[in-house]
Amino acid sequence: MPFLYENRQIVTPGDLLAEGDYLAADNTFRDNEKIYACRLGLVEYRGRKVQVVALNNLYFPAVEDLVIGKVVEVDLHGWNVDINSPYAGNLRASEALSRPFRPQRNELSDFLDVGDVIVAKVIAFDRTRDPSLTTREPELGKITYGQIVRVSPAKIPRVIGRKGSMINMLKNETRCNITVGQNGLISISGRSREDERIAALAIQKIEEEAHTSGLTDRVTEMIRKERSENA
Repeated sequence: MPFLYENRQIVTPGDLLAEGDYLAADNTFRDNEKIYACRLGLVEYRGRKVQVVALNNLYFPAVEDLVIGKVVEVDLHGWNVDINSPYAGNLRASEALSRPFRPQRNELSDFLDVGDVIVAKVIAFDRTRDPSLTTREPELGKITYGQIVRVSPAKIPRVIGRKGSMINMLKNETRCNITVGQNGLISISGRSREDERIAALAIQKIEEEAHTSGLTDRVTEMIRKERSENA
């Protein structure tokens, strides 16, 4: 057979994935008629394309990505934001404030200060300079309550699920508002600390078992069990 593994099976660097007239895509390489993995991850066969989705990887920004980050520096023109990436986010005052900023009269730290956590959107990035962010859209801006959970950026698609199935289930079952950043940070705010604890526990389970099937049903069962035991 030209394919050597089941679709979305875990593979390791050097594993032979396919033989024949196929295209080597992300995290794979071709040697003559054979395609090998070069990262630990889940193999995916899509038509003639063979790729590996890395189980643990760094976040590389893309325009329109929603990210969650922490302000690490305030300068004359805006804020530098740690977005869990090799690149620091750049949030200019004009992309955060609804009115003109006057340096002689205003302090940017009065709006956002070092240590504040924000939800933002990437509006520009080309790898020659740090990504530009904005918070001037609905649902963006400073996070004032709740908790932040960190997962591998590679697991974010699993947290969201196909057509949003997993994240919608999490919101409904835990009764929490959940904002998922593509950079691997997730904001959870619920009506109680217990709701937030259960949501964080569910997200941890998703990350640990992302490579398995039937995960949505198992996570739903876990949430309901936790709620009944702590009622």
